[in-house]
Amino acid sequence: MTVDEARPAVPLPRAIGVWLREGARSALLCAPRLDTISQSPATPALVLALVLLATAASAFGEWLALVGPADFHWRSLVSGWFTTSLTAWLCWWTAAPRPDADPQTSPPPAAATLFALLAAQGLVIVIASVAAVTPVLRFLGPGWVAWALWWVTVVWIVLAQLGLLWRYARPGPRVGIALLTVAGAPTWVLAPSAPSWLARDEQGAGTEPSFLRLTPDLIERQQQVAGAALDGLAPQRPGRVDLYVLTFAPYGDEDVFRRESALVAGVLDERFGAAGRTLQLVNHPRTAEEFAWATPANLRRAIERVAQRMDRDEDLLLVHLASHGARDGRLSAQLWPLDMPVLTPAQLRVWLDEAGIRHRIVSVSACYAGSWIEPLATDGTLVMTAADAEHTSYGCGSKSDLTYFGRAMFDEQLRSTRSFEQAHAAAREVIARREREAGKADGYSNPQIRVGAAIREPLARLTAELESETGR
Repeated sequence: MTVDEARPAVPLPRAIGVWLREGARSALLCAPRLDTISQSPATPALVLALVLLATAASAFGEWLALVGPADFHWRSLVSGWFTTSLTAWLCWWTAAPRPDADPQTSPPPAAATLFALLAAQGLVIVIASVAAVTPVLRFLGPGWVAWALWWVTVVWIVLAQLGLLWRYARPGPRVGIALLTVAGAPTWVLAPSAPSWLARDEQGAGTEPSFLRLTPDLIERQQQVAGAALDGLAPQRPGRVDLYVLTFAPYGDEDVFRRESALVAGVLDERFGAAGRTLQLVNHPRTAEEFAWATPANLRRAIERVAQRMDRDEDLLLVHLASHGARDGRLSAQLWPLDMPVLTPAQLRVWLDEAGIRHRIVSVSACYAGSWIEPLATDGTLVMTAADAEHTSYGCGSKSDLTYFGRAMFDEQLRSTRSFEQAHAAAREVIARREREAGKADGYSNPQIRVGAAIREPLARLTAELESETGR
């Protein structure tokens, strides 16, 4: 790539300012003023500065999006340079005099000038992306809002790049190929997955990147983990009421559901004698070699295996579901790059019925979770939810250690009582107070509970046996 003809030197900071102004014009699909930037030629130092500033702005935005300490993932600097190099090659390939252009009055930009304009344009859009996406990532997590803003940014930068290349590239087949290539290779865009900075855990160790590295070894390992978890469920003890526990955390983009799964399993193991009879199904990049994935198929197999292990006349199964929820009852499922199917109340009801499990406790920690009550209601079922069918629950964002329901119900109340009804009633008051203090905007989540008449007796027996064993 050649640079523009030598001109009187302009201080680099001033030159960057000039190019950013023209980059902003091109980002808004306006023609940059070539006579203005000709006074600050596209030297190698200027081009390098623009590219490095765009990279630094993207990394800085990712750092701002993380809560708490973080470590920089240096290998991430390798990614993205292919598309940058491709863009530079496209500038060289397409920057040629237009047949209808008068080189005396409207000379076309050289390849270096065209690439520098794209770099300045990319820097402007990165800054706008950081300003828009980073607050969403920090306070809401990498959900649909962040991804929607990211896609808006991608479309914006593609259109801006295409507009600039179309304006100055020579026509013909090369232009069409170049435009299609650039459309598939947007550069310098801040992604919601934030791969450059890695959050650090409480002990100070860096975590793995927030995406799943899907390999054949991992898939084989998942099959082994799922099989071992199912085979490891302990059989029932004759003459005793045993509690079996399945936790299901299908939304892998946020740590809060993984933590809640572990908490619920631990409390029920400790307080309800479920050790050895607990199985966690979790979607999360860091637990792929530890827990079976939270897919509907795995949940169905787990229910069937519990039915084989338990005494269906006296034992109980507790299923705890933790994710984002929708008004129609669907639980959000995410583990990119896998396409995860969602779970519905109707599916769970059918599987429990088909397995012949009579005594069921279903805990749903999700927004609009009250929509699960009617589909699951039977005489042998206790259903408790984090919210009613019209309200969101609270505490499921990226900054939360636990959901408000999970903390109040399991981490607090069930540590002092073994009555799910008493614990739920007390948790409702705690959650109402905390939501008021936090300023929850859409009103009280209004956790719900429905207790079938036929489940009270095995619950009472379980409580009596546990209190007899522990003396409390």
